[in-house]
Amino acid sequence: MTPRHAAFPVFFSWGSRHLGNPVILQVQHVRLPGPNMATLTMAPVSLKPFSEKNMFGGSYRNYDSSTRQDKVEKTYADMHTKQTVAFVKSMHEKWMKFDKGEYTIMEAIQMLDDLVDDSDPDVDIPNSIHDFQTAERIREQWPGEEYDWFHLVGLLHDMGKVMALPKIAGDDILEQWAVVGDTFPVGCAPAEEAVVFPKSFKGNPDYHHPVYGTKFGMYLPECGISNLLMSWGHDEYMYQMLKFNGCTLPECGLNMIRFHSFYPWHDKRAYTQFECQKDAETLKWVKEFNKFDLYSKGDALPDVEALKPYYVSLL
Repeated sequence: MTPRHAAFPVFFSWGSRHLGNPVILQVQHVRLPGPNMATLTMAPVSLKPFSEKNMFGGSYRNYDSSTRQDKVEKTYADMHTKQTVAFVKSMHEKWMKFDKGEYTIMEAIQMLDDLVDDSDPDVDIPNSIHDFQTAERIREQWPGEEYDWFHLVGLLHDMGKVMALPKIAGDDILEQWAVVGDTFPVGCAPAEEAVVFPKSFKGNPDYHHPVYGTKFGMYLPECGISNLLMSWGHDEYMYQMLKFNGCTLPECGLNMIRFHSFYPWHDKRAYTQFECQKDAETLKWVKEFNKFDLYSKGDALPDVEALKPYYVSLL
């Protein structure tokens, strides 16, 4: 059986296991055109309603009194005080060498069996399970081979969290505040009305910076969301990893991965001073993805082993 996405690299290059040098896999690929949300119609499927409650029986994204409040609040406090322009640039320099080894997608996802996201008030299950929850919800509403790229986005979107795991990260392992949670642009003032735990930003050295502490900061108006330097985490790392490997996901799919944690923008509509014309289409796709990412957390746990053959066939 020929994989539907034969051009999609089976291996992700964190570099060569043997040489320790960055490796780009020589894969023939064709960039797929990005679909336009306005021209697409969803198949008439009967979508099982999302659960109104998270796995703990509470409301989604409760950052005031969740079951995991102390752990979540501590993760964001560290994130908001330590994610500076200098820190993010240092992470780009370190992690975008892609020198951590080569692994299949399923090997990397299986490693996420060992990671529970400390920023998430809605679940305390391994992140690998959530990846399949998201992918299956997308597959349910967007069935068919023409949308298999969207199914893959659901599976891959959190895979960058391997930066918090010693097997891949080694001595460069990151604490979760530098890997998980809602993202935001650095180099400009935080949108305090739109971020969670806004008071913790006051301890960030960039908060009082004469440039980085202003509304536009180091950016020009309407520069485009894709031109912002985002806080470092799994979103940006996975986006850059996929680009590095020459994958054939359409640009809208790559942007779903890159901005799915940018809740202050896609949910609260902050940072709109930086939007350019093409960001309207990006926003539609990110919001479409987001409902599956968030509300699948209230679903029953999937049979991961039974699902693996389908997703392997797409790679």
